[in-house]
Amino acid sequence: MSDRYKYLLPEKDLPKAWYNINPDMPVNPAETAWNAVLHPGTKEPVTPDFLSVLFPMRFIGEAISMDRWVEIPEPVREIYKLWRPSPLYRARRLEKALDTPAHIYYKYEGVSPVGSHKPNTAIAQAFYAKEEGVVGFTTETGAGQWGSAMSMACNLFDLECHVYMVKVSFYQKPYRRILIESYGASVTPSPSDKTQYGRKVLAEDPDTPGSLGIAISEAVEAAVTSNGKYKYSLGSVLGPVLMHQTVIGLEALKQFEMAGEYPDIIIGCAGGGSNFAGFAFPFLHENFTNGQNTRVIAVEPTACPTLTKGEYTFDYGDTAAMAPVVKMHTLGHTFVPPGIHAGGLRYHGMAPHVSALLDNGDIEAVAVHQIPTFEAAVQFARAEGIIPAPESAHAIKVAMDEAIKCKEEGVSKVIAFNLSGHGHFDLGAYDAYFQGQLEDYAYAEDKVKEAMTHLPEVNLG
Repeated sequence: MSDRYKYLLPEKDLPKAWYNINPDMPVNPAETAWNAVLHPGTKEPVTPDFLSVLFPMRFIGEAISMDRWVEIPEPVREIYKLWRPSPLYRARRLEKALDTPAHIYYKYEGVSPVGSHKPNTAIAQAFYAKEEGVVGFTTETGAGQWGSAMSMACNLFDLECHVYMVKVSFYQKPYRRILIESYGASVTPSPSDKTQYGRKVLAEDPDTPGSLGIAISEAVEAAVTSNGKYKYSLGSVLGPVLMHQTVIGLEALKQFEMAGEYPDIIIGCAGGGSNFAGFAFPFLHENFTNGQNTRVIAVEPTACPTLTKGEYTFDYGDTAAMAPVVKMHTLGHTFVPPGIHAGGLRYHGMAPHVSALLDNGDIEAVAVHQIPTFEAAVQFARAEGIIPAPESAHAIKVAMDEAIKCKEEGVSKVIAFNLSGHGHFDLGAYDAYFQGQLEDYAYAEDKVKEAMTHLPEVNLG
Protein backbone atom coordinates (compact mmCIF):
# COMPACT_ATOMS: atom_id res chain seq x y z
CA MET A 1 0.00 0.00 0.00
CA SER A 2 1.46 3.34 -1.05
CA ASP A 3 -0.10 5.19 1.87
CA ARG A 4 0.75 2.69 4.62
CA TYR A 5 1.92 4.09 7.96
CA LYS A 6 2.83 1.01 10.01
CA TYR A 7 4.02 -2.54 9.49
CA LEU A 8 2.94 -5.10 12.08
CA LEU A 9 4.16 -8.67 12.37
CA PRO A 10 2.03 -11.43 13.96
CA GLU A 11 3.32 -13.13 17.10
CA LYS A 12 4.25 -16.23 15.07
CA ASP A 13 6.91 -14.11 13.32
CA LEU A 14 8.64 -13.22 16.57
CA PRO A 15 12.26 -14.42 16.02
CA LYS A 16 13.05 -17.87 17.42
CA ALA A 17 16.78 -17.09 17.67
CA TRP A 18 18.97 -14.07 18.38
CA TYR A 19 21.69 -13.06 15.91
CA ASN A 20 25.20 -13.45 17.34
CA ILE A 21 27.66 -11.24 15.45
CA ASN A 22 30.75 -13.02 16.85
CA PRO A 23 31.39 -15.30 13.85
CA ASP A 24 30.80 -12.43 11.41
CA MET A 25 33.06 -9.84 13.04
CA PRO A 26 35.39 -8.56 10.28
CA VAL A 27 38.38 -8.31 12.62
CA ASN A 28 40.66 -11.01 14.02
CA PRO A 29 40.00 -11.45 17.74
CA ALA A 30 43.55 -12.72 18.27
CA GLU A 31 44.99 -9.48 16.87
CA THR A 32 42.54 -6.86 18.14
CA ALA A 33 41.34 -8.57 21.33
CA TRP A 34 37.92 -7.00 20.74
CA ASN A 35 36.32 -9.76 22.74
CA ALA A 36 39.06 -10.12 25.36
CA VAL A 37 37.84 -9.70 28.90
CA LEU A 38 40.61 -9.19 31.47
CA HIS A 39 40.67 -9.55 35.24
CA PRO A 40 40.70 -6.06 36.84
CA GLY A 41 43.50 -7.09 39.21
CA THR A 42 45.83 -9.36 37.26
CA LYS A 43 45.03 -7.98 33.76
CA GLU A 44 45.06 -11.60 32.58
CA PRO A 45 42.15 -13.13 30.63
CA VAL A 46 39.32 -13.86 33.03
CA THR A 47 38.20 -17.37 33.87
CA PRO A 48 34.60 -18.59 33.91
CA ASP A 49 34.96 -18.95 37.69
CA PHE A 50 35.64 -15.20 38.04
CA LEU A 51 32.79 -14.21 35.73
CA SER A 52 30.37 -16.63 37.40
CA VAL A 53 30.53 -14.53 40.56
CA LEU A 54 28.87 -11.75 38.52
CA PHE A 55 26.88 -13.43 35.75
CA PRO A 56 24.77 -16.55 35.18
CA MET A 57 26.71 -19.29 33.37
CA ARG A 58 24.39 -19.32 30.36
CA PHE A 59 25.09 -15.59 29.91
CA ILE A 60 28.86 -16.29 30.04
CA GLY A 61 28.46 -19.03 27.47
CA GLU A 62 26.72 -16.63 25.11
CA ALA A 63 29.61 -14.18 25.43
CA ILE A 64 32.08 -16.65 23.93
CA SER A 65 29.70 -18.48 21.58
CA MET A 66 30.62 -18.64 17.89
CA ASP A 67 27.16 -19.86 16.87
CA ARG A 68 25.60 -17.33 14.51
CA TRP A 69 22.08 -18.09 15.76
CA VAL A 70 21.32 -18.63 19.46
CA GLU A 71 17.91 -20.04 20.32
CA ILE A 72 15.66 -17.79 22.40
CA PRO A 73 14.36 -19.87 25.36
CA GLU A 74 10.62 -20.44 25.12
CA PRO A 75 9.87 -18.82 28.54
CA VAL A 76 11.64 -15.68 27.27
CA ARG A 77 9.72 -15.69 23.97
CA GLU A 78 6.45 -16.08 25.85
CA ILE A 79 7.12 -12.91 27.87
CA TYR A 80 8.36 -11.10 24.75
CA LYS A 81 4.85 -11.59 23.34
CA LEU A 82 3.55 -9.04 25.85
CA TRP A 83 4.83 -6.38 23.42
CA ARG A 84 6.72 -8.03 20.59
CA PRO A 85 6.91 -7.88 17.65
CA SER A 86 7.12 -4.11 17.89
CA PRO A 87 5.86 -1.91 15.02
CA LEU A 88 7.85 -0.37 12.20
CA TYR A 89 6.45 3.03 11.20
CA ARG A 90 6.83 5.03 8.00
CA ALA A 91 7.25 8.63 9.21
CA ARG A 92 5.12 10.12 6.45
CA ARG A 93 4.10 13.20 8.42
CA LEU A 94 7.72 13.95 9.32
CA GLU A 95 8.73 13.51 5.68
CA LYS A 96 6.07 16.07 4.74
CA ALA A 97 7.20 18.50 7.48
CA LEU A 98 10.79 18.27 6.22
CA ASP A 99 9.67 18.42 2.56
CA THR A 100 12.15 15.65 1.81
CA PRO A 101 12.13 13.02 -0.94
CA ALA A 102 13.64 10.59 1.59
CA HIS A 103 11.57 7.74 2.99
CA ILE A 104 11.96 7.74 6.79
CA TYR A 105 11.14 4.70 8.92
CA TYR A 106 11.44 4.06 12.64
CA LYS A 107 11.26 0.91 14.73
CA TYR A 108 9.33 1.78 17.89
CA GLU A 109 10.49 0.05 21.09
CA GLY A 110 8.41 2.35 23.33
CA VAL A 111 5.55 -0.18 23.17
CA SER A 112 7.19 -2.38 25.83
CA PRO A 113 5.63 -2.27 29.33
CA VAL A 114 8.40 -0.01 30.63
CA GLY A 115 8.58 2.10 27.47
CA SER A 116 11.99 1.13 26.06
CA HIS A 117 14.05 -1.61 24.39
CA LYS A 118 15.69 -2.68 27.66
CA PRO A 119 13.40 -5.63 28.57
CA ASN A 120 14.69 -7.54 25.52
CA THR A 121 17.78 -8.48 27.54
CA ALA A 122 16.42 -8.01 31.08
CA ILE A 123 13.93 -10.86 30.58
CA ALA A 124 16.67 -13.19 29.31
CA GLN A 125 19.06 -12.37 32.15
CA ALA A 126 16.36 -12.83 34.79
CA PHE A 127 15.41 -16.21 33.29
CA TYR A 128 19.05 -17.37 33.41
CA ALA A 129 19.35 -16.31 37.05
CA LYS A 130 16.14 -18.09 37.95
CA GLU A 131 17.51 -21.24 36.31
CA GLU A 132 20.55 -21.07 38.61
CA GLY A 133 18.50 -20.51 41.74
CA VAL A 134 19.97 -17.19 42.86
CA VAL A 135 17.96 -14.80 45.03
CA GLY A 136 18.14 -11.78 42.75
CA PHE A 137 20.17 -9.08 41.02
CA THR A 138 22.06 -5.92 41.76
CA THR A 139 22.30 -3.45 38.92
CA GLU A 140 22.76 0.20 37.99
CA THR A 141 20.69 2.60 35.93
CA GLY A 142 21.20 6.04 34.43
CA ALA A 143 17.98 7.57 33.16
CA GLY A 144 16.04 4.71 34.72
CA GLN A 145 15.14 2.72 31.62
CA TRP A 146 17.38 -0.21 32.53
CA GLY A 147 16.36 -0.15 36.18
CA SER A 148 12.70 -0.23 35.13
CA ALA A 149 13.29 -3.15 32.78
CA MET A 150 15.30 -5.19 35.27
CA SER A 151 12.81 -4.60 38.07
CA MET A 152 9.96 -5.74 35.81
CA ALA A 153 11.92 -8.83 34.70
CA CYS A 154 12.86 -9.79 38.25
CA ASN A 155 9.24 -9.41 39.35
CA LEU A 156 8.09 -11.75 36.56
CA PHE A 157 10.55 -14.42 37.74
CA ASP A 158 10.08 -13.77 41.48
CA LEU A 159 13.60 -12.41 42.03
CA GLU A 160 14.83 -9.55 44.20
CA CYS A 161 16.19 -6.47 42.39
CA HIS A 162 18.40 -3.77 43.92
CA VAL A 163 19.04 -0.75 41.67
CA TYR A 164 21.77 1.89 42.07
CA MET A 165 20.54 4.93 40.13
CA VAL A 166 22.87 7.75 39.05
CA LYS A 167 22.18 10.54 41.53
CA VAL A 168 21.50 13.31 39.00
CA SER A 169 18.92 11.12 37.23
CA PHE A 170 17.43 9.92 40.55
CA TYR A 171 16.38 13.52 41.24
CA GLN A 172 15.73 14.59 37.63
CA LYS A 173 13.45 11.63 36.91
CA PRO A 174 11.39 10.76 40.03
CA TYR A 175 8.74 8.95 38.00
CA ARG A 176 11.33 6.46 36.73
CA ARG A 177 12.19 5.75 40.36
CA ILE A 178 8.52 5.26 41.19
CA LEU A 179 8.10 2.91 38.24
CA ILE A 180 11.05 0.81 39.43
CA GLU A 181 9.62 0.67 42.93
CA SER A 182 6.19 -0.28 41.55
CA TYR A 183 7.69 -3.58 40.35
CA GLY A 184 9.01 -4.24 43.86
CA ALA A 185 12.67 -3.26 43.47
CA SER A 186 14.73 -1.05 45.77
CA VAL A 187 16.27 2.14 44.32
CA THR A 188 19.31 3.89 45.80
CA PRO A 189 20.82 7.16 44.51
CA SER A 190 24.47 6.58 43.55
CA PRO A 191 26.99 7.22 44.99
CA SER A 192 25.52 5.97 48.27
CA ASP A 193 26.62 5.05 51.76
CA LYS A 194 25.57 1.41 51.18
CA THR A 195 28.89 0.37 49.65
CA GLN A 196 32.52 0.92 50.52
CA TYR A 197 33.17 2.55 47.15
CA GLY A 198 30.12 4.80 47.40
CA ARG A 199 31.27 6.07 50.79
CA LYS A 200 34.73 6.78 49.34
CA VAL A 201 33.30 8.85 46.47
CA LEU A 202 31.02 10.83 48.78
CA ALA A 203 33.91 11.58 51.13
CA GLU A 204 35.91 13.02 48.22
CA ASP A 205 33.02 14.91 46.58
CA PRO A 206 29.75 15.11 48.55
CA ASP A 207 28.08 17.04 45.70
CA THR A 208 29.01 14.67 42.85
CA PRO A 209 26.19 14.10 40.31
CA GLY A 210 27.30 10.50 40.05
CA SER A 211 27.95 8.57 36.86
CA LEU A 212 27.12 5.23 35.34
CA GLY A 213 30.69 4.12 36.09
CA ILE A 214 30.21 4.86 39.79
CA ALA A 215 26.80 3.18 39.90
CA ILE A 216 28.24 0.10 38.19
CA SER A 217 30.99 -0.02 40.83
CA GLU A 218 28.43 0.00 43.62
CA ALA A 219 26.27 -2.67 42.01
CA VAL A 220 29.30 -4.88 41.28
CA GLU A 221 30.53 -4.52 44.87
CA ALA A 222 27.09 -5.39 46.24
CA ALA A 223 26.97 -8.55 44.11
CA VAL A 224 30.54 -9.67 44.79
CA THR A 225 30.13 -9.28 48.56
CA SER A 226 26.78 -11.11 48.68
CA ASN A 227 28.35 -14.60 48.93
CA GLY A 228 26.52 -15.78 45.83
CA LYS A 229 23.12 -14.48 46.88
CA TYR A 230 22.97 -11.95 44.03
CA LYS A 231 24.20 -11.81 40.47
CA TYR A 232 25.01 -8.54 38.71
CA SER A 233 23.11 -7.51 35.57
CA LEU A 234 24.31 -5.11 32.91
CA GLY A 235 21.97 -3.39 30.49
CA SER A 236 24.44 -2.70 27.70
CA VAL A 237 28.08 -3.05 26.55
CA LEU A 238 28.58 -6.85 26.83
CA GLY A 239 28.12 -9.17 23.86
CA PRO A 240 25.15 -11.19 25.13
CA VAL A 241 23.23 -7.98 25.91
CA LEU A 242 23.78 -6.74 22.35
CA MET A 243 22.75 -10.14 21.01
CA HIS A 244 19.50 -10.20 23.00
CA GLN A 245 18.58 -6.86 21.44
CA THR A 246 18.88 -8.18 17.87
CA VAL A 247 15.20 -9.16 17.98
CA ILE A 248 14.71 -5.49 17.03
CA GLY A 249 16.67 -5.63 13.78
CA LEU A 250 15.54 -9.15 12.88
CA GLU A 251 11.91 -8.06 13.08
CA ALA A 252 12.73 -4.92 11.10
CA LEU A 253 14.22 -6.97 8.25
CA LYS A 254 10.90 -8.79 7.86
CA GLN A 255 8.98 -5.54 8.10
CA PHE A 256 11.04 -3.93 5.34
CA GLU A 257 10.15 -6.91 3.16
CA MET A 258 6.51 -6.02 3.84
CA ALA A 259 7.24 -2.41 2.89
CA GLY A 260 9.00 -3.42 -0.31
CA GLU A 261 12.02 -1.28 0.54
CA TYR A 262 15.46 -1.68 2.10
CA PRO A 263 17.30 0.95 4.15
CA ASP A 264 20.17 2.91 2.67
CA ILE A 265 20.98 4.32 6.10
CA ILE A 266 20.53 2.77 9.57
CA ILE A 267 20.80 5.04 12.64
CA GLY A 268 20.75 4.45 16.39
CA CYS A 269 21.71 6.42 19.47
CA ALA A 270 24.69 4.96 21.32
CA GLY A 271 25.44 5.08 25.03
CA GLY A 272 26.76 1.64 25.86
CA GLY A 273 25.69 0.28 22.48
CA SER A 274 22.75 -2.06 23.11
CA ASN A 275 19.83 -0.47 21.23
CA PHE A 276 22.17 0.61 18.43
CA ALA A 277 23.55 -2.92 18.08
CA GLY A 278 20.13 -4.52 18.40
CA PHE A 279 18.84 -2.53 15.45
CA ALA A 280 22.02 -2.37 13.37
CA PHE A 281 23.68 -5.78 13.73
CA PRO A 282 21.15 -7.76 11.64
CA PHE A 283 21.62 -5.18 8.86
CA LEU A 284 25.40 -5.44 9.23
CA HIS A 285 24.96 -9.19 8.82
CA GLU A 286 23.36 -8.44 5.46
CA ASN A 287 26.31 -6.14 4.62
CA PHE A 288 28.86 -8.79 5.58
CA THR A 289 27.22 -11.85 4.02
CA ASN A 290 24.64 -10.81 1.40
CA GLY A 291 26.23 -7.94 -0.50
CA GLN A 292 24.20 -5.10 1.00
CA ASN A 293 25.91 -1.73 1.47
CA THR A 294 23.82 0.07 4.09
CA ARG A 295 25.46 2.97 5.92
CA VAL A 296 25.27 2.45 9.68
CA ILE A 297 25.53 5.51 11.96
CA ALA A 298 25.90 5.59 15.76
CA VAL A 299 24.89 8.90 17.39
CA GLU A 300 26.13 10.15 20.75
CA PRO A 301 26.01 13.45 22.69
CA THR A 302 28.88 15.92 22.41
CA ALA A 303 28.88 15.95 26.22
CA CYS A 304 29.88 12.26 26.25
CA PRO A 305 31.72 11.70 22.94
CA THR A 306 32.98 8.17 23.56
CA LEU A 307 33.19 7.11 19.92
CA THR A 308 34.12 10.46 18.39
CA LYS A 309 36.74 11.61 20.93
CA GLY A 310 37.53 8.61 23.12
CA GLU A 311 40.53 6.34 22.58
CA TYR A 312 40.22 2.75 21.41
CA THR A 313 42.08 0.93 24.16
CA PHE A 314 41.74 -1.27 27.23
CA ASP A 315 39.88 0.25 30.16
CA TYR A 316 37.89 -0.72 33.22
CA GLY A 317 34.15 -1.05 32.84
CA ASP A 318 33.55 0.97 36.01
CA THR A 319 34.99 3.85 38.00
CA ALA A 320 36.29 1.83 40.96
CA ALA A 321 38.28 -0.52 38.69
CA MET A 322 36.38 -3.53 40.06
CA ALA A 323 34.66 -4.61 36.84
CA PRO A 324 36.50 -6.52 34.08
CA VAL A 325 38.83 -4.70 31.67
CA VAL A 326 37.80 -4.68 28.00
CA LYS A 327 39.07 -3.11 24.80
CA MET A 328 36.70 -0.34 23.78
CA HIS A 329 36.38 3.30 22.86
CA THR A 330 36.61 5.08 26.19
CA LEU A 331 36.77 8.55 27.71
CA GLY A 332 38.55 7.01 30.71
CA HIS A 333 36.90 5.23 33.63
CA THR A 334 37.42 8.32 35.83
CA PHE A 335 35.17 10.33 33.48
CA VAL A 336 32.20 12.06 35.14
CA PRO A 337 29.94 13.61 32.47
CA PRO A 338 27.88 16.79 32.68
CA GLY A 339 24.32 16.28 33.92
CA ILE A 340 22.68 16.18 30.50
CA HIS A 341 19.15 14.82 30.32
CA ALA A 342 20.04 11.88 28.06
CA GLY A 343 21.14 9.94 31.13
CA GLY A 344 21.35 6.67 29.24
CA LEU A 345 24.09 8.09 26.99
CA ARG A 346 26.46 9.14 29.76
CA TYR A 347 28.67 6.03 30.01
CA HIS A 348 32.44 6.45 29.69
CA GLY A 349 32.90 3.42 27.42
CA MET A 350 31.30 1.69 24.46
CA ALA A 351 30.48 -1.93 23.67
CA PRO A 352 33.65 -3.71 22.48
CA HIS A 353 31.83 -5.02 19.39
CA VAL A 354 30.64 -1.53 18.42
CA SER A 355 34.08 -0.07 19.13
CA ALA A 356 35.81 -2.66 16.91
CA LEU A 357 33.34 -2.10 14.08
CA LEU A 358 33.99 1.65 14.18
CA ASP A 359 37.74 1.12 14.31
CA ASN A 360 37.47 -1.18 11.29
CA GLY A 361 35.40 1.34 9.30
CA ASP A 362 32.21 -0.75 9.19
CA ILE A 363 30.11 1.89 10.97
CA GLU A 364 30.22 5.67 11.40
CA ALA A 365 29.88 7.83 14.52
CA VAL A 366 28.43 11.32 14.94
CA ALA A 367 28.14 13.54 18.04
CA VAL A 368 25.32 16.08 18.39
CA HIS A 369 24.57 18.88 20.87
CA GLN A 370 21.76 18.72 23.43
CA ILE A 371 19.66 21.73 22.32
CA PRO A 372 19.44 20.84 18.59
CA THR A 373 18.61 17.28 19.67
CA PHE A 374 15.61 18.51 21.68
CA GLU A 375 14.59 20.75 18.76
CA ALA A 376 14.51 17.63 16.57
CA ALA A 377 12.60 15.69 19.26
CA VAL A 378 9.89 18.35 19.44
CA GLN A 379 9.59 18.55 15.65
CA PHE A 380 9.27 14.76 15.52
CA ALA A 381 6.65 14.75 18.29
CA ARG A 382 4.58 17.40 16.55
CA ALA A 383 4.68 15.46 13.29
CA GLU A 384 4.43 11.85 14.47
CA GLY A 385 2.67 12.24 17.82
CA ILE A 386 5.22 10.32 19.91
CA ILE A 387 7.28 12.08 22.58
CA PRO A 388 10.71 10.43 22.21
CA ALA A 389 13.14 9.67 25.01
CA PRO A 390 16.04 12.18 25.05
CA GLU A 391 18.40 9.31 24.19
CA SER A 392 16.36 8.27 21.16
CA ALA A 393 16.13 11.89 20.02
CA HIS A 394 19.82 11.75 19.09
CA ALA A 395 18.98 9.21 16.38
CA ILE A 396 16.04 11.36 15.28
CA LYS A 397 18.29 14.40 14.92
CA VAL A 398 20.70 12.63 12.57
CA ALA A 399 17.89 10.95 10.63
CA MET A 400 16.39 14.38 10.02
CA ASP A 401 19.79 15.77 9.02
CA GLU A 402 20.21 12.95 6.49
CA ALA A 403 16.68 13.54 5.16
CA ILE A 404 17.43 17.24 4.69
CA LYS A 405 20.61 16.32 2.79
CA CYS A 406 18.46 14.22 0.48
CA LYS A 407 16.33 17.29 -0.25
CA GLU A 408 19.40 19.46 -0.87
CA GLU A 409 20.95 16.85 -3.18
CA GLY A 410 17.69 15.97 -4.91
CA VAL A 411 17.95 12.26 -4.12
CA SER A 412 15.62 9.82 -2.39
CA LYS A 413 17.05 7.45 0.20
CA VAL A 414 15.47 5.06 2.68
CA ILE A 415 16.47 6.15 6.19
CA ALA A 416 15.65 4.02 9.24
CA PHE A 417 16.29 4.65 12.91
CA ASN A 418 15.52 2.94 16.18
CA LEU A 419 13.12 4.89 18.37
CA SER A 420 14.39 3.07 21.44
CA GLY A 421 11.87 4.48 23.92
CA HIS A 422 9.23 7.09 24.69
CA GLY A 423 9.83 10.20 26.78
CA HIS A 424 6.79 10.09 29.05
CA PHE A 425 9.04 9.96 32.12
CA ASP A 426 11.37 12.62 30.72
CA LEU A 427 8.97 15.54 30.55
CA GLY A 428 11.11 17.42 33.07
CA ALA A 429 13.80 17.53 30.40
CA TYR A 430 11.33 18.87 27.85
CA ASP A 431 10.17 21.48 30.36
CA ALA A 432 13.79 22.57 30.85
CA TYR A 433 14.11 22.86 27.07
CA PHE A 434 10.93 24.93 26.72
CA GLN A 435 12.07 27.18 29.60
CA GLY A 436 15.42 27.77 27.90
CA GLN A 437 17.31 26.11 30.74
CA LEU A 438 19.27 23.54 28.75
CA GLU A 439 22.91 24.05 27.81
CA ASP A 440 25.09 22.60 25.08
CA TYR A 441 28.18 20.86 26.40
CA ALA A 442 31.25 19.83 24.46
CA TYR A 443 33.58 17.58 26.41
CA ALA A 444 37.04 19.17 26.36
CA GLU A 445 39.98 17.41 24.72
CA ASP A 446 42.24 18.15 27.70
CA LYS A 447 39.86 16.29 30.02
CA VAL A 448 39.99 13.27 27.73
CA LYS A 449 43.80 13.38 27.73
CA GLU A 450 43.90 13.63 31.53
CA ALA A 451 41.54 10.66 31.91
CA MET A 452 43.76 8.61 29.61
CA THR A 453 46.56 8.84 32.19
CA HIS A 454 44.52 6.54 34.47
CA LEU A 455 44.14 3.65 32.01
CA PRO A 456 45.16 0.19 33.18
CA GLU A 457 48.51 -1.18 32.03
CA VAL A 458 47.80 -4.16 29.79
CA ASN A 459 50.38 -6.39 28.10
CA LEU A 460 48.96 -9.39 26.30
CA GLY A 461 52.35 -10.34 24.90
